[in-house]
Amino acid sequence: MVYHSEVIGSLLRPPYLHQARQQLEAGAISAAEFKAIEDRAVDEAIALQEEAGIEVITDGEQRRYAFFGHLIEALDGFDKYGGWAIPFRDESGEELVMRRPVVVDRLRWRRNMCSEEWVYLRARKKHAGKVTMISAQQAAAYYDPEKSKGAYPTLDAYLADIVDISRREVEELIRLGCTYIQIDAPQYAALLDPQIREGYRQRGNDPEKLIDRCIELDNAIIDGHPGITFGIHICRGNNQSKFYASGDYGPIARIFQKTHFQRFLLEYDDERSGGFEPLRYMPEDRFVVLGLVTTKKPQLESRDELRRRIEEATRYIPLERLALSPQCGFASTIEGNRLSLEDQRRKLELVASVAHEVWG
Repeated sequence: MVYHSEVIGSLLRPPYLHQARQQLEAGAISAAEFKAIEDRAVDEAIALQEEAGIEVITDGEQRRYAFFGHLIEALDGFDKYGGWAIPFRDESGEELVMRRPVVVDRLRWRRNMCSEEWVYLRARKKHAGKVTMISAQQAAAYYDPEKSKGAYPTLDAYLADIVDISRREVEELIRLGCTYIQIDAPQYAALLDPQIREGYRQRGNDPEKLIDRCIELDNAIIDGHPGITFGIHICRGNNQSKFYASGDYGPIARIFQKTHFQRFLLEYDDERSGGFEPLRYMPEDRFVVLGLVTTKKPQLESRDELRRRIEEATRYIPLERLALSPQCGFASTIEGNRLSLEDQRRKLELVASVAHEVWG
């Protein structure tokens, strides 16, 4: 089946879900009561996407505190907020700092990462569905040479466990009937941004070797599953309408050729993303989902401009191998981006309607 419209993953959390999570943490409601409220939020997320006309939907990541929450909350061994901080910024120069998790003990399986999300979505969706997971390279950001060395003496030892755990999760999702799994890999943005690449070099890390290593890790997780669609999402950071990297896909374009993903969901909503030229490296059997609609700002894109940019991309990829999506999730972290639920609805409807006009 060919799909020409989809979301990336997360949707804004409704206010009542924020309140319920606070009540759960305060002991004011039970876990069972919270689950009923969480289910309601997922039901509404599914209905929103289907009513908008989106072809491939998610559960909106309503059960996660962040896009990586499935990993952190399913395994013992992480300090949830003890990792190194990463600065996000916007065009005005406003910044915020997000504390990352850090691994401090050997990872121990507590529960499946995504099975609850998929089984619930599977039972309620009318359209095609997918599950999102983070890449091993993203999980690598949660290793600190000092704080983690008691659990894992090397980064490679930690990543070996991450790959094993991720492969088991993929196998379980497939057993449960999931046929489309998306790997979120925003850490690739650190390897396309010229300033961040130079920072790697100054710390003794060769960005080119890191790219090859990340490709190897990605393939290790997804290989050996014929008939399953694997997508990879690459953006330049997304946290409360802020980003952390800029630059086109040129420096990492070999991931198009050397990874085994069938769909590449790419951020293309503004000048920070560069042009479509790196898409010329895309093999002829791959599909590109153009993230042309921003989730960071409430302003609605021009329908004609979206059609023009899709046409521009056909200089490098045939129209039948293109699709349309937002450039990232609406709420990669639980706080969400700076737009309203109504803004979100209008953007999803725009994605679906333009896709219908272009591809039928």
